[in-house]
Amino acid sequence: MRRVFKISLTSALAAAALVSVPLAADAQSRPGQQNRPGSENGENADGSQQNQRQRAPRIAPLRRNAAAGPCPYVKILYDAARYVELTGDRVSSANVGFTGEIEGLTSECAYQADQPITVQTRVLFNLGRGPQAQGDGRTYRYWIAVTERNKAVLAKEYFDLPVNFAGQPMATVTQDQTIFIPRADATTSGDNFEILVGFDVTPQMAEFNRTGSRFRVNAGTTTPPAAQ
Repeated sequence: MRRVFKISLTSALAAAALVSVPLAADAQSRPGQQNRPGSENGENADGSQQNQRQRAPRIAPLRRNAAAGPCPYVKILYDAARYVELTGDRVSSANVGFTGEIEGLTSECAYQADQPITVQTRVLFNLGRGPQAQGDGRTYRYWIAVTERNKAVLAKEYFDLPVNFAGQPMATVTQDQTIFIPRADATTSGDNFEILVGFDVTPQMAEFNRTGSRFRVNAGTTTPPAAQ
């Protein structure tokens, strides 16, 4: 389902008055492209070997639109690219609840003269249920932020992502969003802006991601049951 995300003209023109935040240094186009400790040799965060190599599902391209200049930079924030619920006091695949990873992101933009920039985004989520996940459904939450490139946040909106696993350990969901960015005049091009996407994560989850730790999305689901 496509939704519309608009930022106000006041926000766009008053960017210099907002607090700057160092977002760009942590952002990348796809989370799988950056080297992560433990991911190169097929290991999980607890040191155990991954049973299989996961390949990201293909994401359908968006229809190309005409733009009078460059498009905004659209990236996944590395610290929020993965969602891993952990229970207990030990980082182990046996303690994993619901998980998620942003597997793909594509975008196209259109604008002419002094019109607002219209950005179409398509986000591909790969989601999973670990052994500690309660129930068959989960409503994840993610956000999209528009920033003045490398500087201030102009607007940030949260979106719900309800998922029914229907008894399966994994699910793949694609969501489309439309973003409108007003411009001061015709000389303001799209590359003055940046669009960031990420899960709504706790500080602990963000730190887990920041250190490069990770689990495969269906972590723990292939672990044999303990002997009775």
